[in-house]
Amino acid sequence: MASLDTLIQAPEGTKLWLLYVGDMETDEAFVYTGANAGSYSQPHPSEHKRRHLVQISALIEHPTEGLILFETGSGRNWPEVLGPPFNDLFKQVEYTSDKELPAAIAKTGHSIKDVKAVILGHLHLDHAGGLEHFTDTDVPIYAHEKELKHAFYSVATGSDAVVYGPHYLRFDLNWKTFHSDFLEIFPGLTMRHAPGHTPGLCIMQVNMRESGTWIFTSDQYHVKENYEQSHPQARDHDDWIHSNQMVHMLAKRTNAKLVFGHDKETFFSYKHAPEYYT
Repeated sequence: MASLDTLIQAPEGTKLWLLYVGDMETDEAFVYTGANAGSYSQPHPSEHKRRHLVQISALIEHPTEGLILFETGSGRNWPEVLGPPFNDLFKQVEYTSDKELPAAIAKTGHSIKDVKAVILGHLHLDHAGGLEHFTDTDVPIYAHEKELKHAFYSVATGSDAVVYGPHYLRFDLNWKTFHSDFLEIFPGLTMRHAPGHTPGLCIMQVNMRESGTWIFTSDQYHVKENYEQSHPQARDHDDWIHSNQMVHMLAKRTNAKLVFGHDKETFFSYKHAPEYYT
């Protein structure tokens, strides 16, 4: 019996590409709470784990809405733009020019200039830094109201300045906010509010005709262990627990394929551009 969650189908002819837009390396403790922690009997663990993370976007060719981009990666020259300490804590590795957002989109046969809308799961710089490509355009940039308010407040006050940046949180972007916990933002594409990592983080669900349901979790889950073990890396633990329950139940009802925020193994288990899903 079909779930109600799968009734909102993307139109016939919709295509979905996963875009590979960068790599970075960091201490595992940044993505998995308690990693590398010492104990009384072993205060200095012999193995200090680091983690290779990927940066991911998704491009949807929608028959009625045109090209829709989900998240943007960090943007051009981000190690130089961001400077220390970010570019040391989250080190860019294995850089190649084909991972720049315009080049990644070009692999699909499209141009970044053809993008008609951008959706952000959240506004941290490794997910939204590429908004620099859309300044002084009419391309609508969709984010949850709580996320936009928190991001601009963080930049203005410096309260969370390491993960939000003024170079892309700008007034010359065509910001569009939504306010509800659930929204069919375009036919076949739904957003669900999933606070915890940030106040306004949202996951995106896409019900494709042939490949089934996809859930793009943004950084509700950095890596697969966060999901599989219900092991948080969150700023608001209580909110994260509630969001985690929601995602698990949704994934079970829909038999969804999940794309986590930065998990390399999961990302490469799927096809990525130029190959696509329908």
